Parts: sequence; C-alpha cells; structure tokens
Amino acid sequence: MTRPSWAPEGIDLDRPSASRVYDYFVGGMHNFEIDRMLARQIEQFTPDVAETMRANRDLLRRCVRFLVDAGIDQFLDLGSGIPTVGNVHEVAQSRNPESKVVYVDIDPVAVAHSRAILDGNDNAIVVQADVAAPEAILADPAVTGLLDLNRPVAVLLLGVLHFVPDEADPGAGVRRLQERVVSGSYLAITHATSDGQPAEVLEAQKLSGRTSTEIVLRSKDEIAAYFHDWPLIEPGLVPLPLWRPENPGDVGERPEASGAYGGVARKP
Repeated sequence: MTRPSWAPEGIDLDRPSASRVYDYFVGGMHNFEIDRMLARQIEQFTPDVAETMRANRDLLRRCVRFLVDAGIDQFLDLGSGIPTVGNVHEVAQSRNPESKVVYVDIDPVAVAHSRAILDGNDNAIVVQADVAAPEAILADPAVTGLLDLNRPVAVLLLGVLHFVPDEADPGAGVRRLQERVVSGSYLAITHATSDGQPAEVLEAQKLSGRTSTEIVLRSKDEIAAYFHDWPLIEPGLVPLPLWRPENPGDVGERPEASGAYGGVARKP
C-alpha cells in the first residue's frame, strides 16, 4: 500500500496496532486496512465495541474540560495511543492555550505517529515508556522539561490499566505516581470491566492478544482500589456515560453497556 504522509518510515503496515484499531473505532483517520480488518473481527463478537470506544473518548473530553475549569494546565496522559480526534491537547489548549500535555505510550507505532501529529506544537510532546515504570517516566528530561511537578498535574490513565497484567502490579505503579505529584493534583481512570459482560465480550477480549496488548477485564472493586485513599469527585466510579454527562440524552438507556467504569479523584 502507499504510505500516507502521517505514517513514519519503519512502521510495519502489515501488522495491526492496538492504537490504530482504537483510532478507527473512534472515527479517526490514522489507521490502515489491516487495523480495520481486526476491528471488524472484534465487532462480530461485540457489535457495541465502537460505542464503548466512543464513550471512553467522550469521557476524556468531559474530563479534560472539567480539569481545565478546575485550574489544571498540566496533563500527563499515560498509555495515550495516537493523539487524534479531540484528544487531550486539542481539548485542553482550546480552553487554555497555555496547557501543557505529555503523552506517554510504550507502543513504538503510536509514538511514531504521535510525533508526526504533534510536530510544531511546543506545549505537547510524546515519550516512549512503559506505564508500569512510573519512576522512569517522571525522571525523563523531556517530561520534566515540559511539566513542573511542583505544581498540580492531572495524571490520566484512560483505557490503559486494563492492558497492564496483574503480575506487573498496576496498583503499585499508580501509587508511585500518586506519591510523586503534589496536593491539588488529579487522577483520572477508565477501565474495561468484567462486571455483567456476556461470553461474546470475553471472546472479543482474546482477539486483543493479536496486537500484543491483551486486555485484562476487572471488577468495579478492583478498579476502585487503584485510586487508593484519594477521594473521588462526584459522581464517583461509574459506567462511562454516567460521569458528568453534558446532556441527559447522552446517557442512553443502558449506560452499563459501555463495559467500562470511569472516575476522577483529587489529591488532598
């Protein structure tokens, strides 16, 4: 196939990428036919998967707007994927042009695409790192060169912790991030859940292994534990459409069908 201008050299166009599959589901343009083929396979098992992805992206936008209005102008977006279709820097900088955003992803495909997309934006960068190694992220000169960790920062873990296996102890990693940021900082988490999920969802979850980033579904209690002792902002940890909807019609008849929970907490 012809390599588009946004696809850097060295990207394998013949293997699907989790980041590009997600980009396809939320209506982005940074994906290839190989990604769309896998997405269509997943949709055969879970026809609502695209709506789930969009619900996560819609919460992201509402969350970022809430945080900017709360005075936050620094964002650390971990497991960011490809920053396209209304991602953090677009939403935050449209509300406050001085907002600074650091995207972090372990996927070299997502990082390469992100660098091409963010070229020319002095207040938004991407670094390649493992979410399970927060000390390395917070010590990265690129991160500390853009973000002032002596001031409040929003740590975003939106749709990423379910890619971290239990043996990597994601809860301990979140705790280390919480310890490093100052009072007044925020933590936002969205996470796919096993609660009430039918068998076909579990089958679709197995397909995620083809991208080398298999999803781990967790219960509401397991997800809530990641916030540790930080108090949750109202309405707490809820199905994605129920987190501060802007219009009653956005919730839908079955918000739990989003298959994920979302919540935001503030460091006392």
